[in-house]
Amino acid sequence: MILILLPAFNEEKSLPQLINKLEVTLASIKENYRIIICNDGSTDKTQEILEKYSKTIPLEIIQHKVNRGLGETIRDLFERAAAISSEEDIIIRFDCDDTHEPKYISLLINKIRSGYDVVTASRFEKGGGQYGVNIYRSFISRCANLFMSIFFSITGIKDYSCGYRAYNSKIIKKAISFYANDFIQLKGLGFTCTLEKLVKLKIIGARFGEIPFELRYDQKVSDSKMVSSITTLGYIVMTILYHWPFGGWKNLYKKKLKKFDARY
Repeated sequence: MILILLPAFNEEKSLPQLINKLEVTLASIKENYRIIICNDGSTDKTQEILEKYSKTIPLEIIQHKVNRGLGETIRDLFERAAAISSEEDIIIRFDCDDTHEPKYISLLINKIRSGYDVVTASRFEKGGGQYGVNIYRSFISRCANLFMSIFFSITGIKDYSCGYRAYNSKIIKKAISFYANDFIQLKGLGFTCTLEKLVKLKIIGARFGEIPFELRYDQKVSDSKMVSSITTLGYIVMTILYHWPFGGWKNLYKKKLKKFDARY
């Protein structure tokens, strides 16, 4: 089964178009699928739209009564996926704002089935790119990725901040079993959770790959949810936790992992 995870906050303008494209793509793949959308306290018609679609397609809704932020939304989505999936399933997470085209799903699935645990849709892989991103945002994105590649170097990854990824369900089940509620630990620090998942999966031995992907920011009709200052603070906090004191997460979790792997 293919499990599609989508975080949503005030996406009434983008959801209908995205879900329609997603239906067409998933029908062409001809595999069983389930869409899980977490409505993170939306104040527009997001919930109403989701309830309408849930009557005609395999769509499950997780509803937060108030906005909790991306970190808690992603945590709830992955915990739910881990609970209902088998180890042979594939989990794909992307954004609800129509900047991530569903057409890449089949490429992500094929790459996972070739032996990878995590596959990122990468703007920086040959053939990738981005549209509608201004010069300032593009510069900040490049700088952030350079920072991440220096402090959290992961073999097979060029794009550290793109949330469009596929996961082997087995590695997600292992991660949640090992980290428990700390799989997404930095919940209140904006988009930091996107990087945190990569790093936590690296620690437990995941194998990473990428496919080329074009970010379509020119199609975005909803407001941006990113607060750059909070996410930047999150990256700094995570760098400290990962490297210090006494080796930080790297040493702490590696010691625990030896005992865990003996039982897993």
